[in-house]
Amino acid sequence: MEYRTFGTTDLQVSVVGFGAWAIGGPAMAGATPIGWGATDDEISRTALRQAFDRGITFFDTADFYGLGRSETLIGEVFGNSDRVVVASKVGHRLGDDGSIFLDYSARHIRQACERSLRRLRRDHIDLYQLHSARLAHLEQGECLEAMERLREAGLIRYWGLSLNTFAPGPEADFLFDRGLGSGLQLVLNILNRRALPVVERACEAGVGVIARMALQFGLLTGAMRPGKVFTEDDHRAFRLTDEIIGRTLGLLDPFWKELAEAGITPTQAALSYAAAVPGVSTVIPGIRTPEQAEQNAGAVVEGSDRVRALVEAMPAGACEEIVALMQERG
Repeated sequence: MEYRTFGTTDLQVSVVGFGAWAIGGPAMAGATPIGWGATDDEISRTALRQAFDRGITFFDTADFYGLGRSETLIGEVFGNSDRVVVASKVGHRLGDDGSIFLDYSARHIRQACERSLRRLRRDHIDLYQLHSARLAHLEQGECLEAMERLREAGLIRYWGLSLNTFAPGPEADFLFDRGLGSGLQLVLNILNRRALPVVERACEAGVGVIARMALQFGLLTGAMRPGKVFTEDDHRAFRLTDEIIGRTLGLLDPFWKELAEAGITPTQAALSYAAAVPGVSTVIPGIRTPEQAEQNAGAVVEGSDRVRALVEAMPAGACEEIVALMQERG
């Protein structure tokens, strides 16, 4: 496992991290699934341990993942250990009607951080992220001051921003221009490369970058086919349609076949591409099982330059059409 310095902080992170949304299990916001369906907590704990044994030391979660369950599992396995770097997020909660409510008030951020610390069984969070905060929230300023107060109190070491999923807006530039924050989390994969200019500027600013959705909810592992059935409590049931799966396979099958000749699997190609982008500190595939932990931990391989060249040679228009379809699904 390779380890990298996270921006200009003193955090050392594994190049492959553990995306912990899926282990949160089933959760609903009204009638909308916000989880990955049923999970077995013991399998999740074993996956966390296996990931660490394979060299993964960066674990990314949020208080909204499983409505706290993901944080609880990480706390049960690692507690206050200084051998792991733990990142979490704040800003999403359920409203009175059960729907998703965005709350970046100072009061909520402080209370949510304290609850996260109890679930994580830690005395501090290494990287605390505003969960998809928009420009209006940042301009209002209350959330920024709240994060600084948490840092001064020693409840968090560093803070950053988890960007909007599909189209990075002006939020990152707002922080860069003011020298605020230490980390950005953004979507980056072989299909969706919209965030590359943001990564470049983050690198120049000394801000650490977390690349998420490198496997696009499992779509870029090559294992998914049209007709795939997801349970109603799995968010992929409405996000990964047969059209999206079919068009992705039509575009990528030739790419995967060419890489197979070099012994590179789709998962290795996807994670190696994201990890090879200059400025990326860590890539966080979602992990649910010990088998996935083992596979993903060793997925960044030699030959990433070839992978990157093939990715850049793919028809940009076709990639953008698929990403646009995904964006329509939310």
